[in-house]
Amino acid sequence: MKNLLILSLLLLFALNLSAQKLSPTEQKIVATVEQNSQSAINFLEKVVNINSGTLNLPGVKNVGMEFKSEFENIGLKTEWVDMPAEMNRAGHLVAERSGNKGKKLLLIGHLDTVFEADHPLQKFKMLNDSIAEAPGGNDMKGGDVILLYALKALHENGLLDNSQINIVFTGDEESSGKPLSISRKHLIDAAKKSDIALNFETSTGFDYATVARRGASGWQLETTGKRAHSSGIFNDRVGAGAVFEQARILHEFYQQLSNEEYLTFNPGLAVGGSEISIDEKTGVATVSGKSNVVAEKTIVKGGLRFISEEQKENARNKMREIVANNLPQTSATISFTDSYPAMGPTEGNYKLLEKLNTVSLDLGQGSVKAYDPGKRGAADISFVADYVDCLDGLGAMGSGAHTNYETVNIATFEALTKRTAVLIYRLLNE
Repeated sequence: MKNLLILSLLLLFALNLSAQKLSPTEQKIVATVEQNSQSAINFLEKVVNINSGTLNLPGVKNVGMEFKSEFENIGLKTEWVDMPAEMNRAGHLVAERSGNKGKKLLLIGHLDTVFEADHPLQKFKMLNDSIAEAPGGNDMKGGDVILLYALKALHENGLLDNSQINIVFTGDEESSGKPLSISRKHLIDAAKKSDIALNFETSTGFDYATVARRGASGWQLETTGKRAHSSGIFNDRVGAGAVFEQARILHEFYQQLSNEEYLTFNPGLAVGGSEISIDEKTGVATVSGKSNVVAEKTIVKGGLRFISEEQKENARNKMREIVANNLPQTSATISFTDSYPAMGPTEGNYKLLEKLNTVSLDLGQGSVKAYDPGKRGAADISFVADYVDCLDGLGAMGSGAHTNYETVNIATFEALTKRTAVLIYRLLNE
């Protein structure tokens, strides 16, 4: 009992010390977040239970309408932006509050998930006192809700007046609509009138935030050979066949490029045979061939990740060189498609990290360091990295994103919202 009393006193002392580092206004913000904590969890459950797989266009828009209403309730002007029908994407939610006080902020989230309407994981379900099974709750409806309830706390204390805040919740982050010049136009336009971008993708813990993210590019390799009876393979007339040419190229990619920091190039789909077809929408491949027939063609679809445009271009050039050095009686081509640019680790991004670190320490939540960009995928914030200082990884904690076991950590939700609210308050008052 004595030890428990000492521990309680130490905890009380730590909380008082933390409060002393916050201004009276910031203490009110924190108290408001605490008052709204259960409401935030209830709203998270509500939006998780609306399926919004990227290709479920009505579902994505329905989630957008829930946030639209909430943003309007705290004084933001909102607009739902439809995408052209041929893009097969729902659209984006854009919200804005105009003013000239402090930094001009761009706050980024996304409404879609990887869980389509026919996926077995559909509903929010508490597994214990802290963890909820939640399709898209971690990536990234939880982050969207943290952003919303941080702004609610500021609004309820009259602290958003004369502030410039732009919010863009995209509806196709998990599978971006093409062309990107249309699907990311509103995001880039918002960045051009902002000073700072904060993205609320999955948090990697209280100890880390993201100052750099790798870009993403697609690539497609096609090889051809001479169709012939397998007994003739390797002779001067038949040559090596398409599959051996594919294998040579992939092996050399691995040998020559696999040790470069932050560079990865995953062959995610590889098929080969006499006849091939691939459904570009579903990724389903149909192939036919026989073991006694030399394969005539192969296709490999892959992804390339990089930390800078220079690294991307160097890797592409090396891959082209490897592809051009064909085995006998074969040919090969490789093509590339741009997707997400890289978000480099700039000085401005690190200064933002310092500000988050100070907020975290003042709240008694510990120090915050830069997360390894090699462990993060691409995200929408990369599209604005050329225009503003950026910080990412400010969303919800959880595990199993993009899997049948995705969870969100409810126990950390309130603390993360406090940190976001105080950070935004300080940025708006610089």
